[in-house]
Amino acid sequence: MKKLRMIASASIMLLVLVLVNFYIGLHTWVLVQDWLPGVPAAVFWPVFIIVAFAYMIAMIPWPQSVKPVARFFKVIGSYYLACMEFAIIFLPLTDLLHWVLKLMGYSLTLFTSEAGVTLLLMLAVFLIWGSRNAWSTIVRTHPIPIDKSIGTSTPLTIAVASDLHLGNIVGNRHLRKMVKEINNMHPDVILLAGDVLDDSIEPFIRNHMSDQMKQLKARHGVYAVLGNHEYYGGSISQYTELMSSIGIKVLQDEVLEVAGTYIVGRKDKTAESMEAGGRKSVASLLEGLDLSRPVIMMDHQPTGFDAAAQAGVDILLSGHTHRGQIAPNHWITKRLFELDWGYLRKDKLHVIVSSGYGTWGPPIRWASRSELIKLEVMLEGSKKYSDEILTAQTVLI
Repeated sequence: MKKLRMIASASIMLLVLVLVNFYIGLHTWVLVQDWLPGVPAAVFWPVFIIVAFAYMIAMIPWPQSVKPVARFFKVIGSYYLACMEFAIIFLPLTDLLHWVLKLMGYSLTLFTSEAGVTLLLMLAVFLIWGSRNAWSTIVRTHPIPIDKSIGTSTPLTIAVASDLHLGNIVGNRHLRKMVKEINNMHPDVILLAGDVLDDSIEPFIRNHMSDQMKQLKARHGVYAVLGNHEYYGGSISQYTELMSSIGIKVLQDEVLEVAGTYIVGRKDKTAESMEAGGRKSVASLLEGLDLSRPVIMMDHQPTGFDAAAQAGVDILLSGHTHRGQIAPNHWITKRLFELDWGYLRKDKLHVIVSSGYGTWGPPIRWASRSELIKLEVMLEGSKKYSDEILTAQTVLI
């Protein structure tokens, strides 16, 4: 029954995708006919279909000899996804304007050409500004007071990065920048809150990205959790072994004591549907711990805040949402999650959800930015910060 529901959902999504792209294709064809009347439909439509479904084509398990072409298709398809979202927003508005002007009796002889030029200029601005938001990173600093002690009043500096999505789009260049900025924080601990991989581990290995990852330096180590994309990639065992070989521990429903603090790493929520054993509850993970010590938990998807607060977690770190990545998707994520981005205080629990460092699909962001998180955890005995000083500071890098 569950398999049938998945097939039905996938079929509906595919049908919607086909209809949306047919709508976009028709408008593009009208513009091509206006500007390049000699182009035959037999040429236009196959090219358009290949571009529109390039991302899906790239996901097919092609033979090794064809994979370089598949990687190119994934890049083309990624950028088309951004163009598709732009078209979904602005083409209906253009159609509405056309209809209103026609009702008002205006001459529409040049409408197609003028609208086409306007939309292409707007698309160029959308892509350029969105690319700037994706590659130009912000460091957000959160001072977090915790009424617990580890025997020192010195703040605990924790660097947090989520949703790197390392693969064929986000590569070594962006990764090197992250490593440099995190190391400049001189952190006590580095936490990677899931989706380090975009999906396949192949480009991570092929481009030797582990050579960059192992340059991350923290006094008390680097720790990570799995995200949904590690599960989608299907190479969790290989990934965790590779990360372990460079000194990064991937926590899967595990707790470690680090510098007098508990670091808790949950399996991603995807495990509930993709692993027979699912994942442990927060309460069972914290059972038997000395809760007079700080408890910092990573859970890739921002859910279960109440359970975390009741179990005694002090700081919950998540990502996953990208804050919608491209507006107006942030209106959707804001409705889907109790907190889709930023900071929330729930009883004694501090929740921080990052918009992520990398991108899924197109390297484009609107209404969100590539970000890294710097936590200054103020423990009992330190008077530097109070509960009222919780506004994040931002620094452009």
